[in-house]
Amino acid sequence: MFFKRATSLTILTTCGKNMTLVRRLSDDALKKSKPAANEIKKSVFISQSTDVFTNLALEQWMFKNMDFTHKHILMLWRNDPCVVIGRHQNPWIETNVDELKNQGVKIARRNSGGGTVYHDLGNLNMTFFTPQKFYNRRYNLEIISRALFREWGLDAKVNKREDIVVRDSKISGTASKLTRTNCYHHCTLLVDVNKSALGNALLKKDLGIESNATKSIPSPVLNLKDENRHVNMNKLMTAVGWEYLRTPATELIDNGMKYASQQNGFKYINPTEGWFPELNNIREEFASWDWTFGKTPKFTSNIYLPTVHDEKIKIKLSMIIEGGKIQDIVLQIPPGLSTMGFEGEARVYIAELSSLKGQPFSQNAVDLLRKMMPYQESKDLGKVLVESVN
Repeated sequence: MFFKRATSLTILTTCGKNMTLVRRLSDDALKKSKPAANEIKKSVFISQSTDVFTNLALEQWMFKNMDFTHKHILMLWRNDPCVVIGRHQNPWIETNVDELKNQGVKIARRNSGGGTVYHDLGNLNMTFFTPQKFYNRRYNLEIISRALFREWGLDAKVNKREDIVVRDSKISGTASKLTRTNCYHHCTLLVDVNKSALGNALLKKDLGIESNATKSIPSPVLNLKDENRHVNMNKLMTAVGWEYLRTPATELIDNGMKYASQQNGFKYINPTEGWFPELNNIREEFASWDWTFGKTPKFTSNIYLPTVHDEKIKIKLSMIIEGGKIQDIVLQIPPGLSTMGFEGEARVYIAELSSLKGQPFSQNAVDLLRKMMPYQESKDLGKVLVESVN
């Protein structure tokens, strides 16, 4: 698993196309005090991939393997249409999983917390890599805000939730990941996103889910292009990149273009095995069902079925899902409904329904459960219930 913490960090040097491992740095050496601004050089990396799993793998590789003590990095990246959920979220709550699959829109689970976002090529993603001691989300967001004002005069503000807003509409969401040594803060920036596709991608389907998973907070959104038609992606990446380079790492001041020209500048990055050894293994993990769906926190999906003799009395049918798979199916029987005198919880032992156990949870499973349940046709639940849960 690529999420285990390394006990030491690898320093990388770049020479043309190749990245070479040169030495390893112990944790003790990382405990020194913050370096001064003139000891830190900044770089802007631009990923040449538009595959969400590759870019998430690149982000994870850099986070785990690079030493940012004297080299801070801003990575700019874009993705083909996809939905990205937070590490602790439930994809069946946040999106219509089956519909996205039908449309060929990928669903990815990132390694940071936060809410669900839609990406396409009209959205710019930015990842700020620093040592943990330099973790400062507002510093990063203010750099973006300053770039928008400097280039287009846009009045973008950082609110209390650390979103960037224009006229109370959200143009950027944010999340982060920290360890004792390294950290990253990443955020989105809506430039010319297909808002119709965004709305449809995040359109939730009611599957009766009860869960403690982190839930997204809906917000009105705005494309920068709607606010100023002159905004375009290439100019935006240049503007944000130069604003980042002209701002010293230790304080939020403008040191000008002369200072920026003394930094490490812009670099196009090709996220392949040749540049980043073992990157494909990390990508495969991010793209796997076990990571995207299997890491979903335990939840239940409830169906309420009216009875034939009294529609006010409903039978509660619950699927218990753990690791993304159906572990059990349980009925909640109202008092007086069974001729056997049973009430309370009971496990379901119907051949067709029991076959769902161990299968991945899906809309199809919910529909099949509704279709197969015979209790709406008969009051005698004793014919199908054989074991009380209690």
